[in-house]
Amino acid sequence: MTVDQEPSDRALLAAIGERDRGALHELFTRHQPWLAARVRQRCSDPAIVAEVVNDTFLVVWDKPGKYQGDGEVAAWLWGIAIRTLLHRLRPRKSVLERLGQLRHEHAPSAEEAVLLAVEHSDVGQALQRLSPELLAVVRATVLDGLSTREAAALLGIPSGTVKSRMSRARSELREALL
Repeated sequence: MTVDQEPSDRALLAAIGERDRGALHELFTRHQPWLAARVRQRCSDPAIVAEVVNDTFLVVWDKPGKYQGDGEVAAWLWGIAIRTLLHRLRPRKSVLERLGQLRHEHAPSAEEAVLLAVEHSDVGQALQRLSPELLAVVRATVLDGLSTREAAALLGIPSGTVKSRMSRARSELREALL
């Protein structure tokens, strides 16, 4: 590697696996801005956003070997961040439910697979045409799987507003896809 060339995300993860704090700092510096912005789209509370981003990089420090090497490191980081956010917003599950989930952590999440397939499809293009308010509700309820009440708390709006925006979004998407 030349002096001008920055290490790849994968190389940084390998260095983090060897407990290189500088590599963690570099990965954080590289990905924190977009990760925080994306989490902020789903949560209006700046304290929760900061906690989620910091907790994401704590997971990276504790478990860099969890990255299987399939897909982009950024997608893996986003998966950690959204699961951290959902865990923070949803009530705690029973020990049996949490243990059952641990068995499946090595497999890519269904959300990751669907998002990759949808992103460049007609549906993905139709989603991009929605207003930011409608898109935020669709992301929270459909993509993140939140209930109406959870989405309302996340977005800082009343439950009725979530329902009406979702209705409008469905209508606009139906029109765009016909």
